[in-house]
Amino acid sequence: MGFTEEEWEAVSQELPSSEDVFIQKYIKGREALIAEEQKKRSDYAFRQALSPIARRACEIVDRIRTEERRSIWTPRLEEKIATGEGGPDAGRDGGAGMTLYPGQMFTHAKGLIESTALWQIVRKLPKGSLLHAHCDAIVNFEFVFNVMLQTPGLHIVGPAGPLATPTQLAERLLTFPYRKVSHHIVTEAESTASGGTKPVNPAPWDPSYVAGTPVLLCEAADAFPNGGRAGFVAWLKSRCTISQLDAVEQHHGVNHVWQKFTDCFAMMGAMIHYEPVWRAFLRQLMRQMFEDGLTWVEVRIKWPLNYHREGSEEPEPDFLHVFGVAEEEVERFKKETNGAFWGLRFIWTELRSFGARPMAENMDFCITTKLAYPSMIAGFDVVGQEDLGRPLKDLVPLLFWFRKQCAEEGVNIPFFFHAGECLGDGDETDNNVFDAVLLGTRRIGHGFSLYKHPLVIDLVKEKRILIESCPISNEVLRLCGSILSHPLPALLSRGVACSLNNDDPAILGQDLEGVSHDFWQALQGWDNLGLAGLGSLAENSVRWSAFEDETNEEWTRHIREASLGKSVKAQRLEEWSIQWEKFCLWIVTEYGEKYGDED
Repeated sequence: MGFTEEEWEAVSQELPSSEDVFIQKYIKGREALIAEEQKKRSDYAFRQALSPIARRACEIVDRIRTEERRSIWTPRLEEKIATGEGGPDAGRDGGAGMTLYPGQMFTHAKGLIESTALWQIVRKLPKGSLLHAHCDAIVNFEFVFNVMLQTPGLHIVGPAGPLATPTQLAERLLTFPYRKVSHHIVTEAESTASGGTKPVNPAPWDPSYVAGTPVLLCEAADAFPNGGRAGFVAWLKSRCTISQLDAVEQHHGVNHVWQKFTDCFAMMGAMIHYEPVWRAFLRQLMRQMFEDGLTWVEVRIKWPLNYHREGSEEPEPDFLHVFGVAEEEVERFKKETNGAFWGLRFIWTELRSFGARPMAENMDFCITTKLAYPSMIAGFDVVGQEDLGRPLKDLVPLLFWFRKQCAEEGVNIPFFFHAGECLGDGDETDNNVFDAVLLGTRRIGHGFSLYKHPLVIDLVKEKRILIESCPISNEVLRLCGSILSHPLPALLSRGVACSLNNDDPAILGQDLEGVSHDFWQALQGWDNLGLAGLGSLAENSVRWSAFEDETNEEWTRHIREASLGKSVKAQRLEEWSIQWEKFCLWIVTEYGEKYGDED
């Protein structure tokens, strides 16, 4: 039983006022404790150095964020979706009926995210560098498919036979080779009408299609049974992306979605590794990154490439032409932007599941490429699902051999290891974070499980190792349910340097090639971050970029002292700082009248 009215009136009279001296002392002590903890955050120094304009911009963004949490991300949205009040775009699922909230699962919230004022602000934010993304999965697939369809000589081949049934369409792979002589589709009726002079050559969608037969890609797309060319593009995209349903079926676990993820890469095959497509792909990559506020890009590229020069049916034996073309396109785009775009480099990667011989051959090719195109190769990594691949511990002999070969050839190829992209605690996969640090990695990809290791956190801070965090990727691949349960805030609060990255945006559903979705999710999802926190993450990405070859000692010194002298890194940080101040001034000018304080 509760209090009677008389009892409650007596108790309430005894409650101390909020103005009571002891209550005020408690509040002040509480505020002092919180302020003391804030000093340990990785973005503390950045916040302390904010200019007056930047501070005002941060306050304005806080007010916009608060208003949108109150007016947009509310339980009322469920009613709007159900009644149609919010229109067809009220929820991304077209009205299935659900409550959306800040930090909602990305695949549900994406459509609404892009309608907010906060999205417009994040899009303009100077994001510095993209440090963690995989080449095949970084450019919007509709763009890639349309380039392929417009490229003369590209064919489609079904190595395993026809894709004529729903099961075959869902499971069988395709390749897209170049052929000098066009292989047109010839139906049985057309062959008969020609008196047999035209051999039957059906599309892969025909049950009579013969495995391995090339057919012109544009004709096969037009003959797609479910909607012609538009249907073909939609189907091909579905084979190369993780759907909204795939992303939310948490009960299937991590391995299930990783199998779909792996299948996406297998389906993509060598789509972008024919020279005309590769050139268009690189131009689009840089253009879209630049438009999203990124000025430097480091992408992971996996061997083997199965790359073909324009007009050649045979793959290049050494693949050096890939990087020669890339160097040309990067220099061309830098000139187009008058140097505002700083450039692009590749991190050479191989699957961690490969055996010793192919891994060693891969490392040898990496060194050969570095000698031929030193400005194109930034470092080395191993990729693939950590839980099912070989842990770094098993690769130590190969990695030591690689280091020795680099020294003998006089090249510097640092490590940028994936580690801790897992849910385990103390298993071999989780312990990859120990090996990454011991092996001298300069950055750690994902580092999702790092928050469980206090000693490794101390080492990461001491050795000035950056965490390349990819929140949306971690969510879609089922390491966490949403941005609200992501461990990145735990690392930031412990003083660990981090950056935000998009990992595989074309596969994971971001659609845009940039990193704005990850920035938006972090800003709206975490109260402690704010615009200043995003600025710190962007500045970190510049500070930890591999603009030039440096020894580990030089790298560490430049991380610590990048604001001193006139090194490339110092110049880039200065340029980014100017962009940041201009951005903050834009916020104050654009939103200050509505969201500014009375002063």
